[in-house]
Amino acid sequence: MAENSRPYELVLLGATGYTGKLTAEWITTNLPQDLKWAIAGRNAKKLQSVADELKELNPNRPQPDIETCELQKDQLSRLTTKTRLLINTIGPFMHFGEPVVAACAENGTHYLDCTGEVPWYYDMIAKYHTLARKNGAIIIPQCGVDSVPADIMAFSLTTHIRKTLHAGTLNVIMSLYDLKSGLSGGTSLTTLDLFEKYPLREMAKRLHPYSISPVKPNSPSKAPRGSLFYRLLGLQSIPELGGIQTTHVMASVDTCIVHRSWGLYESTATSRPSLSYGPYFRFTEYMRAKSLLFGVLFKLGVGLFGLLLALPPTRLLLSPLVRRFVISKAGEGPAKESMKKDFMSYRAVGIADTERKEKVMGRLDVAHGGYATTALTLSAAADVILRGDVGKTEAGRLGGGILTPATLGEEYVGKLNEFGMKIQVGQ
Repeated sequence: MAENSRPYELVLLGATGYTGKLTAEWITTNLPQDLKWAIAGRNAKKLQSVADELKELNPNRPQPDIETCELQKDQLSRLTTKTRLLINTIGPFMHFGEPVVAACAENGTHYLDCTGEVPWYYDMIAKYHTLARKNGAIIIPQCGVDSVPADIMAFSLTTHIRKTLHAGTLNVIMSLYDLKSGLSGGTSLTTLDLFEKYPLREMAKRLHPYSISPVKPNSPSKAPRGSLFYRLLGLQSIPELGGIQTTHVMASVDTCIVHRSWGLYESTATSRPSLSYGPYFRFTEYMRAKSLLFGVLFKLGVGLFGLLLALPPTRLLLSPLVRRFVISKAGEGPAKESMKKDFMSYRAVGIADTERKEKVMGRLDVAHGGYATTALTLSAAADVILRGDVGKTEAGRLGGGILTPATLGEEYVGKLNEFGMKIQVGQ
């Protein structure tokens, strides 16, 4: 179907949910005024309420159209043939996401979502990457706080090293340096649901660092080991990143996405060597610990929680308690008043594949918590795909498929900066 025959440029599916509303607000205040778009979901009355709130937010902008849609094949097919791009914020995606991805892949409709569910992403690549590429659909899951900061920081550092040092990159090491951000009920339930849906062996397979990369490294570089003292405690000490580093709960998720970006670029390295991160590239992610005691206790706490969820007997005991505590808050998140002082700050260092192994520092700061940041990153990606020169990005050159935020390239980095995510890279 010709793109100019579709009435909408963008449809936001799940606009009545917590993240969906935030994304609708970002679209209203930041995307072009002449954007042809609609909000979609099951309940027309709730959608109209969202549209009315958007009108109050920006009185000079026309309200989005309203499309009602159940997650059924015929209705999703109808919806996706009406738009060039669909943003999906209905999770958990392992339960509700596949029919939406399938409809977009089949109808050549671009797609963005905000999942952090790598095991589900793994399955979507196997089922729909080839079809999406054939039909020219750019499909980018995990285009929210999971995992844009990590993916874009790695892309920016490797690009800088390639341009200034004319070399590949051995390592990008990133740290969540500081943050203030809330947690939604939906996120809490998704964590539990992942362990219930996927057996432990399958989880380990799907969360392997290179599980979703289209190519596998022959000999990836080793991550810096740090001092023996910190390694015995399960920590790292990296002065460039603020000192003591502990476990980052999203490290395994972000690592898979960054390595998929590496693999997508590496698979075209013969014909386009300027896009390669380098054959020995490895990404590692931590979180800064403000004290040695905090670092140790946090690592132990995360490990114990993961162990309790991974073991069926303890998970059966925990599940009713967790669900009882958060089920009423699914679809809810932090109050807007409490979000006013939210922020996220990252530090990173890239190590060049040169004789001297030069180090390049990177920094990413955003004056929002995780949910508002997700609204920002989704809106920026939509703007690049719809109104940018996407043909010059790797996503455009690949013609489609299940891709990553980094494949939107330097144009996406520029748009993120324009929207308030400050990305700085230099020696």
